Amino acid sequence: MTTFLKSFFCFTITDHKVADCGNFSWDDITKRTTNFSTQIASGGFSTVYLADSGFTAVKIQPTCTDRLARIHHQELEILVRLRHPNIVRFLGHSCDDKEQDQRALLFEYAPNGTLHQKLQPQYHLTWKTRTLIAFQLAQALEYLHGIQIIHGDVKASNILLDHHLNCKLCDFGSAKFGFTSMVLPPSSTKMNRIVMGSQGYVDPHYLSTGLVSKKNDVYGYGVILLELITGKEAFDFEKGEKLTESMSPVLNGAVGVEGVVDPRLRHDDGFHLDEVKAMLAVSGKCIHPSPMVRPCATQIVASMRNKFLSLAHL
Repeated sequence: MTTFLKSFFCFTITDHKVADCGNFSWDDITKRTTNFSTQIASGGFSTVYLADSGFTAVKIQPTCTDRLARIHHQELEILVRLRHPNIVRFLGHSCDDKEQDQRALLFEYAPNGTLHQKLQPQYHLTWKTRTLIAFQLAQALEYLHGIQIIHGDVKASNILLDHHLNCKLCDFGSAKFGFTSMVLPPSSTKMNRIVMGSQGYVDPHYLSTGLVSKKNDVYGYGVILLELITGKEAFDFEKGEKLTESMSPVLNGAVGVEGVVDPRLRHDDGFHLDEVKAMLAVSGKCIHPSPMVRPCATQIVASMRNKFLSLAHL
């Protein structure tokens, strides 16, 4: 790693405050994870291990190709800029020259797993908790968009939950600087385009244009609101159907919202149907086909604070 990049990880660049972080050797990583003995998650290009007796999560990424190395360094450049209570805290990284094929990123550990896990049938999140998670995620996006960062993969499995079930947005491997950019020139075919996002959450406008913007994040946020309301996943693999498609009659007002509410909420003391309708209205705006119609994150935060009694004091 160049001297410039090493210094970048420890100082303020262009007036943006960066997170306190450590630079660890590969031997440090091996000891902290007890020789990678406890795997807690895995993704397309990374594996996550528990470290420091359950206080730290270590994300191991391959950097064996130029493309993967660029993705790793871009994620690092973004992570060191972030400091928000609803974004997973970045603790440090490893760039040991002896391990050229893989790098480590260290984060705070969120013991309650992901929102995707907690929406599974065996768990129960109260309506008050769901509205708080939605509000905190909107605040995290407001913060990111305010410093010109697009997350690029807003989905339930990228929302970690801490001891108190607070939202911790994670995984900035698809994140980009700036408000708009093209992932590939317009002449590129859809078959050749590298698609950002995950099935059920990807903005159709992005798929048709290749244009990456903060409104892609807003679309993913709208899908998450539908998941919080229904308890269903963004994409039903058995039916091959998106949640946005199955919820279309409700969003259009052709079908009442009562029949689609997660059954686990019906006996919840804090449940309010008016608030469900308000959340559904926000979701409908967020997933509107035209990005120009979608609200910005600041508008979402203000709207939720005004319409949800439990959020009025936040």
